[in-house]
Amino acid sequence: MALKEAYEEALKALLREAKRFYGPRLVSLVVFGSVGRGAFRPGSDIDVLIIASGLARGRHRRVAEFAQLEKALEAKLHSLRRKGYMMELSPVFKTPEEALAGTPLFLDMLQDARVLYDKGGFFRKVLERLAARLKELGAVRRWRANAWYWDLKPDYRPGEVFCL
Repeated sequence: MALKEAYEEALKALLREAKRFYGPRLVSLVVFGSVGRGAFRPGSDIDVLIIASGLARGRHRRVAEFAQLEKALEAKLHSLRRKGYMMELSPVFKTPEEALAGTPLFLDMLQDARVLYDKGGFFRKVLERLAARLKELGAVRRWRANAWYWDLKPDYRPGEVFCL
């Protein structure tokens, strides 16, 4: 099995189980990071953004809830690990309201996200709004010392306040 096929299998299983587990609460399922960019290696984790209604308050409760979904994926991930693909899931959880408020994490998702599910284009609209605001600010994504960073307002003046 090729590396790309292994990750595709894992993503299909993740999407299937997320739809089953969250049901109509699931708004968006987005893969980002190296897997979202398609630059994964055999040990790359799967960074996944889950936007769902009715999430528990607090990360620990959300992770505990997600553990049930992860348990449903256990056999698939174990099978892939036996073949040398040591992938793990690294979830980030947001309610729709939290996603609308934004997070710096979404900056890199403008270019590096792969949307697996997006009810009504919700997350696509969040990213479009962010991209429009960055364009207004003249923001630029720059490469330096083996990493990307954002210069959000190249003409920034000390004391100036701006919002994304």
